[in-house]
Amino acid sequence: MKKLFLIFLLISMISPYTLAQKLNPGDGVRVTFLNITDQISGDYFIQQDGNIQLPFIGLVKTSDKDYTNIKQTIFAKYSELYKNPALTIQPLIKINILGEVRTPGYYYVTDIENMTGILALAGGVTGSAATGDIYIIRGNDEILLDAYELMEANKTADDIGLQSGDRIFVPRSFWADAGQYGIILSGLAVL
Repeated sequence: MKKLFLIFLLISMISPYTLAQKLNPGDGVRVTFLNITDQISGDYFIQQDGNIQLPFIGLVKTSDKDYTNIKQTIFAKYSELYKNPALTIQPLIKINILGEVRTPGYYYVTDIENMTGILALAGGVTGSAATGDIYIIRGNDEILLDAYELMEANKTADDIGLQSGDRIFVPRSFWADAGQYGIILSGLAVL
C-alpha cells in the first residue's frame, strides 16, 4: 500500500506540461530504482535514431512519443522483469547556458531543477552579470524572465516551461563596462 501511495504521489507532482514534453535526440531520461539492487539506475540518452538503450530491456523507441508515453513504456518493460518495481523516470532536457556564466555550454536538466541550480551547473554567474534579467531563447523568440522572481519563488525548469534545445542567456551588466569608460574618460581629461 505504501508503494502504491508513493507512486501516486510522484505522478501527482509532475505537471501536465512535463507530461506532454517531447524529448529529442540528445535528450534523455534519468531512471532511478528504489527497490532493485541491480545496477540499473542512471542517465540514459536518446540516440540520433530516436532510441534509448536501457539495461536488461534493450531499445526503447522514443520518436513521435511524448514524455508520458516514453515513461509508460519504460515502466511497463521493467514491470515484466521485476515484480512491483519502485522507480522514478525523469526527463533530461539538453539546454545551452550562455552569457555571463563561468562555464558556458550544454547541460542536462531535469524538470525539478530550479533556476539557481541550473545556473550553478554553468559555474554560476560572473561578477559582470546583469542578474536582474535572464532570457530564454527558443528558436527566434526571446522570453524575458525576472531572475529575482524566479529565484525567490524557487521556480523549477518545469514551472518556467523550459524545453529541449532552449538557450538561457545571462546578459552583461552595463556597469561591468563602466569602469573601462571611466579610464578612457580620465585619460582624455588629462589631454
